[in-house]
Amino acid sequence: MKGYRISLLRHGTTEANEKNIYIGRTDLPLSDKGASELCAKMDEFEYPSVHRVYSSPLKRCTETAEIIFPSTEMCTVDDLRELDMGEFENKSVAELINRDDYKKWLEGGKDNRPPKGESLEELTARTYKALHEIIMDMMNDGITHSAVITHGGIISNMLSCFGIPKYDAKYLNAAPGEGFEIIVTAQMWLTSQAFEILGLCPYERIPEADEYQIIE
Repeated sequence: MKGYRISLLRHGTTEANEKNIYIGRTDLPLSDKGASELCAKMDEFEYPSVHRVYSSPLKRCTETAEIIFPSTEMCTVDDLRELDMGEFENKSVAELINRDDYKKWLEGGKDNRPPKGESLEELTARTYKALHEIIMDMMNDGITHSAVITHGGIISNMLSCFGIPKYDAKYLNAAPGEGFEIIVTAQMWLTSQAFEILGLCPYERIPEADEYQIIE
């Protein structure tokens, strides 16, 4: 049965990430440090060769896609955008730590949300829509391997809700420019809305033959 591989990758670092500030819908670009880190990871790791890149529409994701996959077709998928942080948007933990609504939000729960923001249940619904759109597009166009450039919260939500084997979301955190490889078949998705988690992405780079040192 034909399998469709997807490399789920988190965007690179922004200035807000560096300052531990919450950003969801805010459309920040990569920081200079974030772009440099991605270039360094491309030297250290082996990113897959993919036939299409699906990206969150936010700059930090499209810029990541342009760095890692500069020659690959990119399609933006609106439902891959990050969680709407509502009143917590552009605020640091230090600014929020004494707020009762922030403490309540940290308790979790699928219906819990930041004030004027988005709940986990709402996030899961649009994450499903994004995945379904991507998988159907891959099947219709005969694409067997694609990359998805999105946000850390989206990746952990996808994997914990639809991935097999099952893991708690707290164990599914992706570092900037890194993520997970999954595979799905038409039967798995259409009958069970599930995919298989294969492992981490990008891969350890195998040195070229002339990079090995010969010790006599």
